[in-house]
Amino acid sequence: MITAALLFELAWKSLVLSGAALGVLRLARRRSAAERSWIAHCGLASLVLLIPAVIMAPAWNPVPLPAPVLEAPAGTTVLVDMPALAHATSPPAAPAAGGPATPDAEWALPSPGEFAVWAYAVPLVLLLAAMLIAIGRLFAMHRRANVLVEAPWLAALAQAQRRMGFKHGTALLVSDELHSPVSWGMMRPIILLNPAVIPATDEAEAIIAHELAHVARLDWAKLLLARVACAVFWFNPLVWLLARESHQLREEAADDAVLLSDVEDTDYAALLVNAARHDNQALLLAAHGVAPAKDSLKRRIARVLDASLPRRPVDMGWGALCVLVVLGLAGPLAALEPAAEPEEKAPLAALGNEAGLIGQIAAQAAAEAVPAAVRGALDDEGIELAEHDEHDEGDSEADRLIEMKAVGVTPEYVDAMRAAGFPGPMEDMIDARAVGVTPEFAREVRRFSSHATLEDVVEARAIGLSADYIGQMRGVFPGLAIDDAVELAALQITPEYVRDMRRLFPGLTAEQAVELKAVGVTPDFVERMRREGLSTRTPDEAVEGKLFSQGAGPIGHGPSAMAIGPNGRVDMRGPDTAMAVAVARGPGPGS
Repeated sequence: MITAALLFELAWKSLVLSGAALGVLRLARRRSAAERSWIAHCGLASLVLLIPAVIMAPAWNPVPLPAPVLEAPAGTTVLVDMPALAHATSPPAAPAAGGPATPDAEWALPSPGEFAVWAYAVPLVLLLAAMLIAIGRLFAMHRRANVLVEAPWLAALAQAQRRMGFKHGTALLVSDELHSPVSWGMMRPIILLNPAVIPATDEAEAIIAHELAHVARLDWAKLLLARVACAVFWFNPLVWLLARESHQLREEAADDAVLLSDVEDTDYAALLVNAARHDNQALLLAAHGVAPAKDSLKRRIARVLDASLPRRPVDMGWGALCVLVVLGLAGPLAALEPAAEPEEKAPLAALGNEAGLIGQIAAQAAAEAVPAAVRGALDDEGIELAEHDEHDEGDSEADRLIEMKAVGVTPEYVDAMRAAGFPGPMEDMIDARAVGVTPEFAREVRRFSSHATLEDVVEARAIGLSADYIGQMRGVFPGLAIDDAVELAALQITPEYVRDMRRLFPGLTAEQAVELKAVGVTPDFVERMRREGLSTRTPDEAVEGKLFSQGAGPIGHGPSAMAIGPNGRVDMRGPDTAMAVAVARGPGPGS
C-alpha cells in the first residue's frame, strides 16, 4: 500500500539514481550514442525496479543508530505505582454493550499523509492513461492502414534487413493519418509511412534504415520504459531530464545506424530538415519517427555532419558492465534505511503520558534489570519475588515482572488471594492468574478443603473443576480431598456413575471409582460379567476382567476366555490355564 513515508523514500532515492545516471552520461559524453543510450536506459530500468525493491528488500543501515537509554534525572526519587502502571500500559477498554456510541464524523479533512498519496496518484493515473490512449491510437491506425506494395520501398526494406542482419518480418504500411513515418512493436514490428513520402523513392533507403534501426534495437520497449518512469516519478525533474535524454540518444543511435549503411551524411541531414516540418504530436508518445523535435534538430544535424564522432554499436562487454554498475548502485540504495534500528532492539518505549517518568523507569527495568527502587516498591506492596541462584538459568526478576503484567497480576489480586488463604509464591500467583483463578473460586475451594494448596487450586481450575461439582461429589464421598476431586473431574465421573457402581460394589471409594472409570468399567459391563458366571465381587476383579477382555476377546467363550481361580478371582496366568478351566466348566452359554 502506498503511504506518505514510502513516497518520501522513493522521492529521495529516485533523485539519487536519476542524478547518478545523468552524471555517468556526462562522464561518458565521448562514447557513441548507442553506448550512452544503453547507460540512460539502464538508469530508467533501475528507477522502475526501485519500487518493488524498496518494498521487498530488507532494511540495511551501514551505521546503525545507538539504542536509546531511558534514565531518570539525578536525585529523583522514583515511586512505582503498580496499579497506575498497569492502567497506563493496558489497551483502552471497549465500550460497554448498550452504552452510548460515539457519533461518527460525517466528513473530515484528510490527513497530510492521505493528501500526499492522493496528490501523487492523480498525475500518475493521468500520465498512464495518456500513454495507453496513444498506444490505442497506434493499433487503431494499424487496422485502418494499407499495405505498401511499391517496389522501391520493398527493396529498401529488404536491403536494410540484410545489412542489419534483421531476419524478423516487418510490416510496411501506409496511412494518410500520419504526417511523417513512425515505427513501433517488438514481436511483429510495424513501419508506417505517410502517403506524401511515397513518391520520394530516393529517400526510401534512409527512412527505412532509420525506422528499422529503432525496431532492431527494441527502442519501442525502451520508449514505454521511459514513459512509465516519468509517470511513476512525475514529481522528480531529474527523471524527466533522463527520459528526454534517452529519447534523444535513441534517435541519435538510429541516425548512426543509417550513416553506417553508407547513406550520405548531407543527404540524410537534408532529410531531417525536411521531416522536421511535420509533427505527429501525440503519436510520438508511443512511437518513434524520423522527424526530430524542433529543440533537437540542431543537435542531430550537427552530429550527422561531424565525421569524427564514434558511431559504433553497443558490444556485449559494455552492456554487461553497465548492468553490473547499475545493480551495484541500485541494490544497496533500495535497501538503505538510515533510520533502521540496530540488531539489538531498543528498550521498551515510554508507556504513555499517564505514567510519565514512572512508566519510563519501569519499562527500562523490565528490559534490563529491576532496580532497587522497583524492588522496594514491590516489597511495600507485599509482593515477593523469589530469589534465584547466580548460576540459575531460570526466569529473572525482570521476566517475572513482565509475566505479572502480561497475565494481570496486580497488588489487589495478590491481596485478595492472600485473604482467601493462599499466600503462595509469586510464580504460583502468575500460574493462578493465567488459568483464570479468581479469589472467589479460591475461597470456594478452601471452603471444601482447608489443606488445599494454590497448586491444587490451579489444577482444579485448569480442568474446569467448579465448586458445585465439589459439593456434589462431597455428597457421595464425604470428606473428599481436593486432589481426588481433580482426578474425578478429569475423568468426567458423575455422582450418578458413583451411585450406580455402589449398587454393585457397596463401600466404593473415590480411588476405586477412578480406577474403574479409567479402564472403562461400566455397570452394564459388571452385570454382563456376572451373568457369564465370572467373579466380580470387588472393583479390582472388575478392573482385571476389563483389561483381560480388551486384550483377549469375548468373555467366557473359546480358548481366550477368562479363567477363575480357586479363590474365585480372575486368573490371568495365560490362555492355556483359561482353556483348562473353561473345559472343566463345560460348554459356555450358547455353545
